[in-house]
Amino acid sequence: MDPLYSAALSTFADLLAQAKQSIDPEPTAMTVATVGRDGRPAARTVLLKGFDERGFVFYTNFSSRKGRQLAANPQAALLFHWRHLREGVQVKIEGTVEPVSAEEADTYFASRPRGSQLGAWASLQSQPLASRELFDQRYADFEKQYEGVPVPRPPHWSGFRVVPERIEFWYGAQFRLHERQCYERSNGVWSQVMLYP
Repeated sequence: MDPLYSAALSTFADLLAQAKQSIDPEPTAMTVATVGRDGRPAARTVLLKGFDERGFVFYTNFSSRKGRQLAANPQAALLFHWRHLREGVQVKIEGTVEPVSAEEADTYFASRPRGSQLGAWASLQSQPLASRELFDQRYADFEKQYEGVPVPRPPHWSGFRVVPERIEFWYGAQFRLHERQCYERSNGVWSQVMLYP
């Protein structure tokens, strides 16, 4: 692994560990920004479920708006904001997106609470919903269908891995004199540069 990329991942791991020990109620929360075929950007908050040298992983319904956008344009930007670290820390990650393997998705899905597993079947994520009662009924129907047996992973539910091309660490400071360290890959080679705040 490229030493600069290794350093960036190590920095991220250290910051995430600090965030998990801080008062941040959800340190793995990250904004995921995507762009669809129409060129319009969209953003939402999801949870980071794993990272390693291959990239940063989150899970979703592939039929959701973000799933459809990523199928059309497999590029994404991630943003972590840990405001309780130092004077505030942000990590910005941009890269290409690929699906995780079926084995990875199965393993993670099996680790989820049963209610979340059933919810993945019941929710037609991002589709119009006539009433909350309809969703509750769908949930009850799947609860009955899988009563007493393990809940399998739905075929439309899996994970995406963001393979980073750019990682920026933003450290807040008084008077907006922030520190920005940027790692970027070009033609397979990583470089590091400091940016003006």
